[in-house]
Amino acid sequence: MTDLLDVFRALADPTRMRIMHLLGTMELSVGELAQAVAQSQPRVSRHVKIMAEAGLIDRRKEGNWVFLRIGTTPTCRQLLPLFNAIPASESEGLWLRADLARLAAIRADRVRAADEYFARHAEEWDAIRSLHVPEAEVERAMARMLGTDTVRHLVDLGTGTGRMIELFGGRAERVSAIDRSPDMLRLARSKLPEDNAGRYNLILGDFCDLPLETGSADLVTAHQILHYSPVPEQAIAEGARTLGDNGRMLVVDFAPHDREELRTRDQHERLGFSDEQMKQWFEAADMALEAVETLPGAELTVKLWLGRRRNAKVLPIRERKRR
Repeated sequence: MTDLLDVFRALADPTRMRIMHLLGTMELSVGELAQAVAQSQPRVSRHVKIMAEAGLIDRRKEGNWVFLRIGTTPTCRQLLPLFNAIPASESEGLWLRADLARLAAIRADRVRAADEYFARHAEEWDAIRSLHVPEAEVERAMARMLGTDTVRHLVDLGTGTGRMIELFGGRAERVSAIDRSPDMLRLARSKLPEDNAGRYNLILGDFCDLPLETGSADLVTAHQILHYSPVPEQAIAEGARTLGDNGRMLVVDFAPHDREELRTRDQHERLGFSDEQMKQWFEAADMALEAVETLPGAELTVKLWLGRRRNAKVLPIRERKRR
């Protein structure tokens, strides 16, 4: 009963109710949350402290930033559907609409910064990625993990210059490659094979909102793109939605690191991902984590996570470290 009273006391404030609505939409830093509710950061931090102590929200430190999300306690999970089902009053509705409008501006700022970076570096993007870890080693690990089976429909999220098309497009009957940068798609299009280019569909769009049918794919690749997304879990959920029975998703990205300059210089939204974090996101998207591979580098470590739809036969997780 004490825990429940703490929860309701923590919710007994209009600003905290607004914070619950906003964090139910996406994970935010403390500064972004202050911007969304149009209040000072110290004031928002006090509200966050009260809500965190009640288990309503979780705080995750990433480099110099602190990100917030809805809490994962059993009480919070049971309370959230009830919270969302209660209709807002007229005055509350006005506040929420204003908050969501500011949140949309925050999203737009994030996307604009990333798009500007992509546009500036489109021609040299393959070279920039190779600076992090030896790309040839990563590609060999991907090929090992996926095997040599043919693919009915391959979906490549954030295709960039089209390297995944080059590597795995030849085994697919149909390829859908999505990117939000016209410059990147122009480069990817230049890599399509001339003899069978008709089976490749290059799409200008957002990998968090895929214009693809549910269950239409059997392989989704996400190569070094999730650290650019403010909502990587949404990208995983969208990719999983397109998978049919026994479909697989291969995510390649960085392990957690503290290279803060990548956030400011290269517009990285996230400084890597842990195995547990990826496992939780896979499970939330109705996939099981089937295999993990770790490729340590001099400064950054690359991780490969392979997920499979839950109705497939799942093998035990195997962790392979290559040194």
